[in-house]
Amino acid sequence: MKFLCNQNTLSQAINIVIKACPARSVNPILECILITAEDEKIILVGNNLELGIKNIINGKTLENGQIAVDAKLFSEMIRKMPPGDIEITTISKNQITIINQKSKFTLQTFDVKQFTDLPSVSLAKSFVISQAELKNIIKRTIFSVAQEESRPSLTGEKLEIENGQLNLVAIDGFRIAFMKLHLEDKNLKIGKIIPAKTLLEVTKILGTDKEKDDTVRLCFGDDHVLFNFSDTTVVSRLIEGEFLRYQDIFSNDFETRIIIDREKLLMSVERAALISREDGKNPVRLEINKDTLIVTSNTTMGESFEELAITLRGQPLKIAFNPRYLIDALKNIDDEQVYVNFVSKMAPAVIMPIEGDRYRYLILPIRVNES
Repeated sequence: MKFLCNQNTLSQAINIVIKACPARSVNPILECILITAEDEKIILVGNNLELGIKNIINGKTLENGQIAVDAKLFSEMIRKMPPGDIEITTISKNQITIINQKSKFTLQTFDVKQFTDLPSVSLAKSFVISQAELKNIIKRTIFSVAQEESRPSLTGEKLEIENGQLNLVAIDGFRIAFMKLHLEDKNLKIGKIIPAKTLLEVTKILGTDKEKDDTVRLCFGDDHVLFNFSDTTVVSRLIEGEFLRYQDIFSNDFETRIIIDREKLLMSVERAALISREDGKNPVRLEINKDTLIVTSNTTMGESFEELAITLRGQPLKIAFNPRYLIDALKNIDDEQVYVNFVSKMAPAVIMPIEGDRYRYLILPIRVNES
């Protein structure tokens, strides 16, 4: 194998596929990048058997072939080379040379036959979506994914499609983040759990596509999901198991509903959190009255007290929350004003838009002693 490629272009491609290469593995081939040179294309692949990423770049192939190289070492080597064209040549069964200007390195290679190909995923269940839209709904929900491995199905996000509506949902046991989009395809029906780690890597690629067509195609098989960009393909194993039936938790019923300025509520809770953050057990308390919301925090570090104007429908209420959960939700809303619905001091609160139903954020309260 022998090819020429621009140093910066190759380094960027490595940075994309290396996300699928573990730093350490009992199987050394999983730590490798597979590089294929054919015609005028250079194809790079990383695959840890849970997540696989392929990136295609332009180059000048002088001799077709394939190599597998240690991803971390190869990445550092290419990144630290001077700008310009790099020549990579196979000189023996398990060695290559890397030449750039007056720099020359020799690097060991691995047996390409041990490298596992990316799984194939049918186009039968697939749809196209704007990269910006996909990145937006992931960003506005992924913070609610569970971190504990004890409930594997909640370490991913549920993607559902039915009747032309796409829902993306994240749940960690204390809160729910829900976003929806409308699709043109009214016949497609999908319900799969995508690992949060995969979605995070996808967001790093979204919006960086150099082609004018800024869309991405998602394809779903029984066990895998594929994200197809113009030059990049991401394939991930799906999470098995039952997802929480969140539809049964969301309700339009309320005993107390307020309309409030989102930014003012966010800033007030953030200030109250400065007092409570020294001890994660201390909540922020909300006291809802006729036309005011009182936000307080009281800890050994100090006290905070603020009043905000609201429009109230229903009954006054006192309730307390983990401030981080409120902040995470409010930061991911653009609306000037929002509804916040309450049923009781021990039931979840739901933050939702005043018009439409494109998002919902459900947050469980914290039990506190009345003083």
